[in-house]
Amino acid sequence: MAFLRSLSAGVTGLRNHTLMMDVIGNNVANINTIGFKASRITFGEMFAQTLRGASGSTTTTGGMNPLQIGLGASVLSVDMLFKQGGIEMTGKDSDLAVSGSGLFVVNKGGKNFYTRIGAFEKDASGNLVQNGAILQGKLADQFGNILSGTNLENLRIDADRKSPAKATTLAEFSGNLDPSAATGTTSDSTVTVYDTQGNPISLSLRFTKQAAANEWTWTATVPPPATATAGSSGTISFNDNGSFKAMTYDTDTALKFTTGTGTLDMVIDLQFGKPGEFRGITQNKGSMAVSSRSQDGYTAGELSKWDIDSNGFINATFSNGQSIVLGQVMLAEFNNPNGLSRTGDGLFDVSANSGIPVILSAGEGSRSAIVAGSLEQSNVDLPEEFTKMIVAQRGFQSNARVITTSDEILNEVVNLKR
Repeated sequence: MAFLRSLSAGVTGLRNHTLMMDVIGNNVANINTIGFKASRITFGEMFAQTLRGASGSTTTTGGMNPLQIGLGASVLSVDMLFKQGGIEMTGKDSDLAVSGSGLFVVNKGGKNFYTRIGAFEKDASGNLVQNGAILQGKLADQFGNILSGTNLENLRIDADRKSPAKATTLAEFSGNLDPSAATGTTSDSTVTVYDTQGNPISLSLRFTKQAAANEWTWTATVPPPATATAGSSGTISFNDNGSFKAMTYDTDTALKFTTGTGTLDMVIDLQFGKPGEFRGITQNKGSMAVSSRSQDGYTAGELSKWDIDSNGFINATFSNGQSIVLGQVMLAEFNNPNGLSRTGDGLFDVSANSGIPVILSAGEGSRSAIVAGSLEQSNVDLPEEFTKMIVAQRGFQSNARVITTSDEILNEVVNLKR
């Protein structure tokens, strides 16, 4: 029976080290697989046969340990090593990597899976996909607001998305008017403003020096068919030190005019400065020029580019210079990511020991961050795998020697009859 035990133990050793090579071979095969997580195998002693039980000590005899012989080794576990892989920059906007323990949520065949592979592409519908699996996240409303809740949707980059035109409501000016200018001296400024349809309108301002100290008048004009209806003129005054003092409208409290194109009337708040401050328009000795500093209107725009930031926000930029959030890539966190079940194609599914996914936003609720334009590489340590390969080979050879030696001893037993 002793020989049979050693034979059985040797067989378990051969089997286990064969499985060890299977694990090592899979790790090495995936050395360049993006987002791949390496595995390791652990062994444990099988049940031992008890030849004699333990006995306790008495007043006249000492205790005795149990007499047991092991029956070989078994596989305790094949563990996934969910440590961070190296992040390599690719420069491609749709490539994403996760720094941390989070996973992308993708939907394939109507079911959600989880992955570290971030090599996403746009399909014909604008969905961000990876091998047919659609990236999940939250879509923003038309104003770029991400709605609360945990409901996930297919993230889609709509190439037909447009930025609507915005009518100008505020125009700010800056510059300088010379206090030594003769009465009646003028200085002109022009700014392009936009109506509700994004049509440009050239708004002209003329500043005229008055006889009263530190006082000028201003007049606003618009080209036909636009017609000013109120607030098209007024005064601007300065403090003795040249800082802006105040402005007035002759009528109403803002410039109002009709565009003559069927759109709504325009109402524009003209801003020349803040009282007591040397900003906006000032009155100091020197060159005289007033120009537009800013205006808040713009024409309609086409989608020109998009990118994803470290918090997963998909930011779209339009040809009119405006930007808006289209959606947000969400991440899933698990209490035990090592407990996830591999389903192939780099996808994971929940298991009884992984815990349920907690959907979080990167960099805020999650401890993970998204790195755009990059991919996570395999976390396989090749020198370590080669070292384990040597260990597996020697372990297999040693167990094979146990079997051949046991066979030789059995052969000697058979020869005793001769």
